[in-house]
Amino acid sequence: MTTPAYLVLSDGTVYKGRSFGASNGSTGEVVFNTSMMGYQEMLTDPSYAGQILVSTYPLMGNYGINDEDDESAHIQVTGFVVREHSERPSHYNSTRTLHEYLETQGIPGISGVDTRAVTRRIRSSGVMMGAITTGDPQAALEQLRASASYDSMDFVQSVSTHEAYNWGPTDAKRRIAVVDCGVKYNILRSLSNRDCALRVFPATATLEEVMAFKPHGVLISPGPGDPVHNQATVETAKGLIGKLPLMGICLGHQVVSMALGAQTYKLKFGHRGGNHPVQDLETGRVYITAQNHGYAVSDEKMPSELVVTHRNINDGTIEGVRHKSAPVMTIQYHSEASPGPLDNEYIFDKFMALVDGA
Repeated sequence: MTTPAYLVLSDGTVYKGRSFGASNGSTGEVVFNTSMMGYQEMLTDPSYAGQILVSTYPLMGNYGINDEDDESAHIQVTGFVVREHSERPSHYNSTRTLHEYLETQGIPGISGVDTRAVTRRIRSSGVMMGAITTGDPQAALEQLRASASYDSMDFVQSVSTHEAYNWGPTDAKRRIAVVDCGVKYNILRSLSNRDCALRVFPATATLEEVMAFKPHGVLISPGPGDPVHNQATVETAKGLIGKLPLMGICLGHQVVSMALGAQTYKLKFGHRGGNHPVQDLETGRVYITAQNHGYAVSDEKMPSELVVTHRNINDGTIEGVRHKSAPVMTIQYHSEASPGPLDNEYIFDKFMALVDGA
């Protein structure tokens, strides 16, 4: 027998469904992702910390959960909303069901929801806080309205490593420092596969701590939330500019841009999915990209030393910048995919060229 559950939005809208995963309630900013597959990678992406994830694709769980596709040490979303949840997955390397995966990590799910209707509401009204509950939806709404807003919270500190650690071989050709604002495993894999010895540092690492590794280059990773909370990382980025080749991805792109004087703002409903077209303005080529972000770098008061290199075809937002003279490059999207298209792995090769040319 299934237990009724409710998705409650802060504007008072209530969607009834069925509980799966953990039976406890949760709150978070409600966002949607348009990818057709890759739910395990989505659930474990640290950029989703503090958020309830709605999948626009109607069937989730059909290929189960495996031991290979996690993008971090545990599930990062606070809840998962789906149209239909498959209880009998079929795939050669599946080790457990989506229900078991959520349940063992204490993450509630709700199925039987008209996820297209939820998505349309978010697109028209903008992202908002929400709650998943198996109890009284009105009580959940009252608690939700009394809770802190997503924008006011610093989620990077909850997903970043607290101690520096090495990843992969230590005798590789290049030493790359990774500042962990919520790094995905596939970023580390992508760099390691390019003959890089990696040391991963906390988001609060100082310039001196990073430089003590004697890196050939530095990457500032993606991560959750408003970049305004990451002033320590911004200060470290300021110190790195001009000293070493520097790359920023997603939140890292915003942090590096802020370090150079740019401003950021919140998007109405963000970019999340594996089908976002981005144009490389320097070649004219359009790439299909994986994205997961709710904030963007503003065109207003763009620093004169920065050149916009990429733009989103759908809404014209900035998707990448480079410094006119220093070896600095950033992208707003996910070159490592996971999930999503692999079109953009070449970005790592461009970073390696910066490192080798320094």
